[in-house]
Amino acid sequence: MSRRVIVIGSGAVGSTYAFALLQSGLVEEIVLLDQNRDLAAGQAMDLSHGLPFVLAARVYAGGEEDLKDADMVVITAGAKQRPGQSRLDLLKVNAAIMKSIADSLEKQCGSEIPVMVVTNPVDVMTYALYRYTGWSRRLIFGSGTVLDSARFRYMLSRHCGVDSRSVHAYVIGEHGDSEVPAWSLTHIAGIPFDTYCGQCNRCNEDREKVKKTVEEEVRNSAYHIIDYKGATWFAVALAMTRITSAVLRNERSVLTVSTVLKGEYGLNDLCLSVPCIVGRNGIEQIIEADLKDPEKEALSLSAGVIHSAVKELSLG
Repeated sequence: MSRRVIVIGSGAVGSTYAFALLQSGLVEEIVLLDQNRDLAAGQAMDLSHGLPFVLAARVYAGGEEDLKDADMVVITAGAKQRPGQSRLDLLKVNAAIMKSIADSLEKQCGSEIPVMVVTNPVDVMTYALYRYTGWSRRLIFGSGTVLDSARFRYMLSRHCGVDSRSVHAYVIGEHGDSEVPAWSLTHIAGIPFDTYCGQCNRCNEDREKVKKTVEEEVRNSAYHIIDYKGATWFAVALAMTRITSAVLRNERSVLTVSTVLKGEYGLNDLCLSVPCIVGRNGIEQIIEADLKDPEKEALSLSAGVIHSAVKELSLG
């Protein structure tokens, strides 16, 4: 049986993800759904013309009925903030999109399947879809801070002069300004960062100053990209493909996806990013890391930001 991924939303992020997914060879079918059917058809046609250069696959624009046989659904659909539109109004518009998708999932899917939300604000939209579907929290998750964690690893690798694949580091909490770089979970070559930093000898900077600089670079990197070109889509598409691989191949990878918390880290009834084991059933396990007290406090503050948005939508 072929692996089929449904991509809801055919804009810059959705189409770039479809491109990355096609190149990965993970799936045999990619189905693009969009309210703008011509856009979905055009993106599918453009991608299909590259099929001679990749593993055999099928890419096409579909409809709600294609959800029936999906192995995974990925949601990138969402409205952009218009001039003069309030943040709450935008939240309500995107929450309405999640409600419409939830209705389609309930109508078309014979069984519950993993669904990844990418639409921003991703933590709030993931929680909205979770509440609207009533599905298991294992199956509804967001792309969360997987990209933020990759940025963290990249910034550290550049500073320390090592391959980013040799850096293990996580950003937790909100995918947004209140995100928390978890230094206590950061290792280079298996060595805790503070220990490695003492051996590095690449710079004479104060360690806390280095941490602050890296945190600011990670937190502000998306804003810089938006200033340069209007939006981000390449790296997030790769992050989405990485998560998809963990699900479809049942890799049980540890990734900081946005997940519903029910008591973990002392938090309840919201979605935010923490290390999770991701596999065929979505969230296979939530890992409760031993954070330092300042990190716990920062995570709690980050949760407060998300809780406020959830309350504005009357979701919890």
